[in-house]
Amino acid sequence: MAKHQIRCINKSDRDNPHERIQAVGGMNSDGGLWKLTQQEAVDSIISGKYSFYVQVNGKPVDVIVATSRFGNKYIKTEADGEQPNNLLSLMECK
Repeated sequence: MAKHQIRCINKSDRDNPHERIQAVGGMNSDGGLWKLTQQEAVDSIISGKYSFYVQVNGKPVDVIVATSRFGNKYIKTEADGEQPNNLLSLMECK
């Protein structure tokens, strides 16, 4: 399973730290950019095709799939004591 660093996100409301993530993106080892919808990222983690992480203070923090109280699957970082979620703090993907 390939592990990819998520470096940016797209949210439906950029100024709201709790708004839903629409897409995530990063850079391939060859310098090319990649971007997946949140659903594609969820499906990739569940299927074992890819795993993802973010860098926080020089340390990798894994991205996992969680389920909302309404039964919707979404991605977030593992609990690391940071609020808001490290994923939501990333810059906007272009």
